[in-house]
Amino acid sequence: MSQSFRQPDILEIARAEGKVTVEGLAERFDVTVQTIRRDLTELANAGKLERVHGGAILPSGVNNILYEERRRLNEAAKTAIARACAAAIPDEASVFLDIGTTTEAVARELLDHRNLMVVTNNMNVAQILLANKSCNIVVAGGALRRADNGLVGNLTARTIENFKFDYAILGCSAMDVDGDLLDFDIQEVVVGQTLLNRSREVFLVADASKFQRSAPVRIGSLRDVHQVFTDQPLPPRLTEQCTGWGTRVHVTGPAPE
Repeated sequence: MSQSFRQPDILEIARAEGKVTVEGLAERFDVTVQTIRRDLTELANAGKLERVHGGAILPSGVNNILYEERRRLNEAAKTAIARACAAAIPDEASVFLDIGTTTEAVARELLDHRNLMVVTNNMNVAQILLANKSCNIVVAGGALRRADNGLVGNLTARTIENFKFDYAILGCSAMDVDGDLLDFDIQEVVVGQTLLNRSREVFLVADASKFQRSAPVRIGSLRDVHQVFTDQPLPPRLTEQCTGWGTRVHVTGPAPE
């Protein structure tokens, strides 16, 4: 198959799944991995994909990947991250769970915890935790973002200001090389910034794809986070900075291909 026919199909797969891998595409199209690498390089040079280790993802910019695509992206890594994060949360704690597919994975791992009080601006999280009969669920009000069932804006932030959480579980859309945590929606960022000041312990849950993306709005810094749960080591310089900041980094599960 010529590249001119294969590359549109590669883009469709990336839009559907959020990520493509060299080996997976080589098998799907019955071509060599070298051929696929050339395809991905050309698509990256054209600004249509971003190359990452072992494959490519949809490009960063001012718009996030669609929710259903994000939900399927790196599912195994998110599950491992969520399991490690949930293990660090004791029973009978007050917890805030943020918007994001990884925080939703954390919610699923909290179903056996006892007597939690969970506040969330994520309607998906609230729905998941209904299965935990001992969990007291509070939904923070705000403007409903239909794309992912998140509640955002100043009303959500004002609700959060009424609490002091034992733990806040945050996600992010991207992580800059200097440790800044980034997102796409300034209305959502207002909520994250408020949480940094209303929580005794802040946990960040982020898979390694976030290290390779960019987004325009700053939430805060890893300096503001107590513990990070991820699936691949941070860049060496950032690991050193986290040590200086007192930010503990937990790497769980195998590195993605």
